[in-house]
Amino acid sequence: MSSQTLTIDLHGHALILSALRGAFDPVLKTLFVADVHLGKDAVFRARGIPVPAGSSKETLARLTGLIALHQPESIVFLGDLLHARESHADETLNELRRWRLMHADLRLVLVEGNHDKHAGALADEFGIETVLEPYRLGPWALCHHPQNVDDAYVLAGHEHPVIRLATGFDRVRVPCFRLGERMGVLPAFGAFTGGFEIDTTAARDDVYAVAGERVIRIRKP
Repeated sequence: MSSQTLTIDLHGHALILSALRGAFDPVLKTLFVADVHLGKDAVFRARGIPVPAGSSKETLARLTGLIALHQPESIVFLGDLLHARESHADETLNELRRWRLMHADLRLVLVEGNHDKHAGALADEFGIETVLEPYRLGPWALCHHPQNVDDAYVLAGHEHPVIRLATGFDRVRVPCFRLGERMGVLPAFGAFTGGFEIDTTAARDDVYAVAGERVIRIRKP
């Protein structure tokens, strides 16, 4: 799984942004991903909407790619690991169980998001520690909901930021990292997620678009 990265500086701390839609702290050896939404396809089918299966498998495969790329010691999920109560379907849990066995040595921490509250906790066998926001780790305040935290840089999710790129008559919406002075929002990691479009003409934040296998800084107008 090929992917490029881009290292940026946030208040003197390095953070590596990946086109696989995660961010890595090379000092803490910790990977950050937001809004995985495992089992969303199972939720839709359980509620009578005939969507294809396989999004959870695709999402976990990309997460394995990130692990191979960065060799982290821990992963912090910035909320919404599961989509809803029906995400506990056997098909989803079996995929997660196989993935967890492949990465049994990794420490996994979940910053509880709004979808996690409705979905309910995973069984102890998955070895995922659940914490409340803000979760302080090194220079970071790790959250699900974007917010300001004193004396820390916030990394959050929830918003599923995307940006519209255009060339000639062609238009495409791609995931992006939105990084402000005191707070950054990561793109949704899940394969089956929507997005909230950023208005780059009004935004004062730095925006880094995930364009295929590249991370591209979008210059402000």
